Amino acid sequence: MRRILSFRDFDWTLLGMVLLLCAVSVLEIYSATLHTKYAGFHTKQMYWIAAGLAAMFFFSKIDYHKLIDLVPWAYGIFLVALVAVKLFGTKVLGARRWIKIGPMHFQPSEWVKLILILLVARYFANLGGRSLTWRDVFKAIALVGVPMGLVLIQPDLGTALTYTPILIVGLFLGGINIRQALVLSICGVVLVAGVWTSGKLHPYQKARLTSFVNPDNDPKGTGYQIRQSLIAVGSGGVWGQGAAKGTQTQGAFLPIPHADFIFAALSEEHGFVGALSVLLLYFFILMRLIQNAQTAADLSGSLIIMGVVAVLTFQIAVNVGMVIGFMPVTGIPLPLMSYGGSSVLFTFLALGVAMNVRMRRFVN
Repeated sequence: MRRILSFRDFDWTLLGMVLLLCAVSVLEIYSATLHTKYAGFHTKQMYWIAAGLAAMFFFSKIDYHKLIDLVPWAYGIFLVALVAVKLFGTKVLGARRWIKIGPMHFQPSEWVKLILILLVARYFANLGGRSLTWRDVFKAIALVGVPMGLVLIQPDLGTALTYTPILIVGLFLGGINIRQALVLSICGVVLVAGVWTSGKLHPYQKARLTSFVNPDNDPKGTGYQIRQSLIAVGSGGVWGQGAAKGTQTQGAFLPIPHADFIFAALSEEHGFVGALSVLLLYFFILMRLIQNAQTAADLSGSLIIMGVVAVLTFQIAVNVGMVIGFMPVTGIPLPLMSYGGSSVLFTFLALGVAMNVRMRRFVN
């Protein structure tokens, strides 16, 4: 007997935690930009959140199997969009990442993450859970590697790196064996070492990637952002300096406090307690998603949700690691916290597809 699909199967607990995180985001963006040229961005963030919510509910009602069937077409369209970005995109801070459509800027590389989550789920589900051959592995790498290469030449290293966990989770859940994983790991290390020593990277790019090790070597140059972030986090203490009272944030020492460094602004204003509360909220959201993956009706559903978990976990780890000086500055936003329409919409769409899988766990 077919079970009727309704919003009673919607994960309202997960949505509640997500909305709580969004509320923290809006308040922190307001606080961090109060006396800057970015004042008012919290209102724009609210619009993006509202649009994201609408998109999430819409996508949750479309059978994810239909989305999987259509994803090869979407993959092709977005490959063309990535090429168009390189040829005609708007150049900001030395990189072409956006296509201007009227008054809005569209960043295809953010949306590619969702396409790859669906595509990788389709690919490994079609293999039926059998042991992977090297041919299977190389095909999967190629599917993810092509858009990654197109994003790297924009250049946008941060966004390109977010595609990697989708591939890793797909390979792991798809049936890769230990020997294959070991060989790929060694090849990955050799490839990175080769690129690093090949001379392809400019000195400023190398400096940016290594400045987090000792930012005091160039405190006014490549180490400036991390140094100011560390000062902001440290000055927050246990309870923080209070909303709109952070000296680094309000004094405009902390770079882009509403976007990449919003966690540093939060730590300065609300201290260790506030930062830990947000991290715990992320933990509960991820655990809830993993629980939904375990109850999915099929392998493709599990792969979709775990792909979402992989991307969110990677972005959280890299952004927070960057803020506290454990990672290089790569421009990866903090999901649902950092200001930005493309990032917010991607996250809500990804959550919508995850909800989609949950709502169909009992549907025959």
